[in-house]
Amino acid sequence: MDIKFIWTDGKSEEFKHFYKITEDYYSSLVGGKDKREGFIPYNLSATIENVLIAYCGDIAVGCCGLKAYNDSDIEIKRVWVEPGYRGRHIATQMMGLLEQKAAERGFKRLILQTREKMNGAVAMYKALGYRYIDNYPPYDKLEGAVCLAKEI
Repeated sequence: MDIKFIWTDGKSEEFKHFYKITEDYYSSLVGGKDKREGFIPYNLSATIENVLIAYCGDIAVGCCGLKAYNDSDIEIKRVWVEPGYRGRHIATQMMGLLEQKAAERGFKRLILQTREKMNGAVAMYKALGYRYIDNYPPYDKLEGAVCLAKEI
């Protein structure tokens, strides 16, 4: 199975598709969209500058993105691999490409927000050298959120 990766931005049709899937998934984790409405404006797909789409043949099977947070930190957004393609290290490969892109753009640290209950994601981030940090705004007000970071 050959996976190819293509850079685009938050306006791509594939990313918009994954954005909807991830919105539904994240809302299901917290008991409904109404419980995270205050955070949705911080995650609009069009605001994500660098988006990486993973393809198996012509099928988009995963995504992730980068969004500048401040002058030194860049935030990882929307790491997603379709369930039927998980376990093939696609997310790990995407994370490596995100780290390269962040370094190319001159950022010093990657930051991200997830939830502790997303065991597979947390385990992958920790295995890749990400460490827990204090929750940064706006996630410092999101119950159940955890934030991680990695210096580059």
